[in-house]
Amino acid sequence: MNLKGSYVALITPFHADGSVNLEKIKELCEWHIEKGTDGLVPLGTTGETSTLTQQEQDAVAQCVIDTVAGRVPVIVGAGSNATAVSAQKARHYAQMGADGVLAITPYYNKANEEGMVRHFETIADAAGVPVVMYNVPSRTACSLSVKAVERLARHPNIAGIKEASGNLAYVAKIARYASEDFCILSGEDAVIVPVMSLGGTGVISVLANVCPAQTHEMVAAFAAGDVAHARALQLKYTDLIEKLFMEVNPIPVKEAMNLLGMDVGGYRLPLCKMEKAHREVLAEALRVMA
Repeated sequence: MNLKGSYVALITPFHADGSVNLEKIKELCEWHIEKGTDGLVPLGTTGETSTLTQQEQDAVAQCVIDTVAGRVPVIVGAGSNATAVSAQKARHYAQMGADGVLAITPYYNKANEEGMVRHFETIADAAGVPVVMYNVPSRTACSLSVKAVERLARHPNIAGIKEASGNLAYVAKIARYASEDFCILSGEDAVIVPVMSLGGTGVISVLANVCPAQTHEMVAAFAAGDVAHARALQLKYTDLIEKLFMEVNPIPVKEAMNLLGMDVGGYRLPLCKMEKAHREVLAEALRVMA
């Protein structure tokens, strides 16, 4: 699987009554392809997946897969803290037509190293499509060890890792295992260029929900050897990136999209609209896009 470029961690839009807005999803998919986004990742953290029923998750996945229609890769979130559930979801989304699946570390259970390895091996053996591991210790209270990454990077059906710890020392250690068959994608917009400087090949991005063309340009510039331009873009959007995480993701990014007139709706509890003072700060940060 070609895990290179800017992949958007797609939000899930809602109608005013709180139901999933599939028509808006179609609209967002077309917009992302038009703006150069290299791949779409629905049903991740940014998609508020933990608040969606399984029926809603299936509807979102099928909508994205059908709308994209093979024009760019679609990697569907198939995460669970139960290995068997994640493996079943991975198979299910592969049968739907997903190009790959994203599988998170088994949160709450906090497995030991052997359990972590077996978790991802089991999913990868069952999936039928390439698997991208998702390391985000701020959410899960657990992390893939460097030794576990070394072992899992050799699995023929594990295509890479979305690395969202923000720890560049950790990235440097696992970068030793990067290859054409095992890619590192930044899961933190604040360090896209630093991660790529250590061998990363792109990003699964929250920022791309509001700046798809700019995020693609940043990654493409670095890949083409124009480090100065990539660095300039990273620095230009640093303040906006910070503000997109001033409250828990995806509250600020959905608020930003609504401020930009994209009408993606609200949130599912326990998430709710951001504080007024924060909204004003976010609005100011969005001016960098002008």
